[in-house]
This record gives sequence, structure tokens and C-alpha cells, in this order.
Amino acid sequence: MSKLTIVHLYPNEMNIYGDGGNVLALSKRLQWRGIDHTVVKVGVGQECDFTKADIVFGGGGQDKGQTLVAEDLANKADSLREAAASGVVMLTICGMYQLFGHGFAPTEGEYIKGIGIFDAETVAGNQRMIGNMVVDTAWGQLVGFENHSGVTTLALNQPALGGVRIGSGNDGASGDEGAVIQNVYGSYLHGSLLPKNPQFADHLLLLAAQRKYGNDYALPPLDDHLEQLAHYEATKLVQ
Repeated sequence: MSKLTIVHLYPNEMNIYGDGGNVLALSKRLQWRGIDHTVVKVGVGQECDFTKADIVFGGGGQDKGQTLVAEDLANKADSLREAAASGVVMLTICGMYQLFGHGFAPTEGEYIKGIGIFDAETVAGNQRMIGNMVVDTAWGQLVGFENHSGVTTLALNQPALGGVRIGSGNDGASGDEGAVIQNVYGSYLHGSLLPKNPQFADHLLLLAAQRKYGNDYALPPLDDHLEQLAHYEATKLVQ
């Protein structure tokens, strides 16, 4: 079988609160199964045909980081939108999640335009939403850590990733956390997200593998008792 390709978008500029661990988790879960894959890092000024990727990941960053990558992201927007429409799996966290919406309005400075894959808008709020979070989703209960002042509003036809059980999520009021469209997922969950939520990591991997190898493809099982213990301990932090 041909290799699975994971693209890590802006690993230097957008990589805080352990977000790079999501790529490591995906890579390790493939390695442990003996599935051939490669990780490609794509930074500012580097070209990439995202339609040839199987998974694209982008992490969070400060407002400065978003400003730094916004112009470059606009240059990559057509390829990213084409890839999303074709079913390429994508996971975006915090700042990159915001930029995959229509844009972000900071407290100071100019509006930072996004690429509009999610039908969502973000504005800077006057209160920081920070702490451990538990989210109910179709792929199980997710745990993570949020730290953002951005207030994200989803359009009426834009599904959320899940519902907040504990924490603030998109805006601290609606109960929505993140967004999902086709195989593209956005979330405020740092921490990093995938090592503590192996069922969601495998959901992303299975989507990518079935898209490449056929709908009958099944991931070999892994012993996830340590990951599940980490998940359980994280839920205890918010009891």
C-alpha cells in the first residue's frame, strides 16, 4: 500500500500547549500498527499540494502567530479548500481553527481574514476562557485544556464538534465546542488532544485510511489502557 501522508501546517509558528503532540500521536499509532507513513512539515513560504495529503494538522498560536501566517495561509487557501472538499482529513486547534473560519477580529489591529472552510466568525473577548474541558461528541467524550479569549460564533447551518459538559468551548455561553464539516474538525482543545483521546485519533486515522485504501479497510486494534488511564485522570481534574 502507498504511504499515508500527514502534513503538519506551520509547526513553528502555530504550535503551543503541546499541539505538536497530535502529529506525534497520529504517527505513533500508525507506526505501532506497521502502517507506512510520512510526516511533512509545511511552514510559511513553503508550497504544498494539500489534495495529495491524507491528514492535515494545524495547531494554535498567539495573535501574533496568527498575523504572521494569515497572508501565507491565504496563498494556500485554494489548495486547502479543494482538499477539504475532496475528503482530506484535517484537524485544526485554537488559532488555526479560528483561521479556518471566516476570520478573527482582535482587540487591537486589523481583522485577520480566514479561509472560510468553517462557517464561523471569531472576535476577541474581554474574558479569558481557560481550564480543563470535557466535551461530548459523536466520537466519545473528549478531554483537553482550553486557553483562549477568542469568542467563536457558528452559523446556524454549521455543526459543532460537540457539546460542552465542563468548560467554555466556543463562546462560554452556547454550549458548543469546535466545528466539523465533511472530514475537517476544529477545536479549542489543547493538551494535546489526541494522546488522551485515542478513540478520536483512530477515527481520524480510519477516515484517512479508508479514503486511501477503500471503505473495507479496518485499523488493527491497539492496547490503549495507558491512554484510557490518561483520559480518566484528565476527567478527574474537572470533577
